Amino acid sequence: MSTPLKPAPISLASASLPQSLTGARLRKHADYQRAYNASRKRQSASMSWFLAPQSPAYTGAALPAGPRVGLTAGKVLGKAHERNRIKRRMRDILRRHVELFPHGFDLILHPRRSVLTLDFMKLEAEVVRILQQANTEAVRMTHPTPTPAAPQVPS
Repeated sequence: MSTPLKPAPISLASASLPQSLTGARLRKHADYQRAYNASRKRQSASMSWFLAPQSPAYTGAALPAGPRVGLTAGKVLGKAHERNRIKRRMRDILRRHVELFPHGFDLILHPRRSVLTLDFMKLEAEVVRILQQANTEAVRMTHPTPTPAAPQVPS
């Protein structure tokens, strides 16, 4: 007699996100607050987002660590099952586009309730557009363009 094989237990962290995205999450409240304070709110059609450079305390080195993304879904978005569905859709899109995350920066996404009923392809296109804008903004923040000096008037 052979006993049936039991599946190996899996942790919730590894089940919810692939290895490529688990290190790329904002986890602590303090990290969210620091990102909010170091950035300004930007708007898109169905969500608002914040982009902030990572603090040296997080990286622990002179070089920035990998990018991190945070999602928020407050009670204003609906009941728990609706908020969970919004977050699942957003996480799935973010998993598909990890390579677009701005390196050395924290990105926080605040979806609106319309994300729940928005066509998945349109939502994905909007998130990709936000990630591209975030990369452009990250480059601008990292390498600011010098302001030209006022022309000298001979006296």
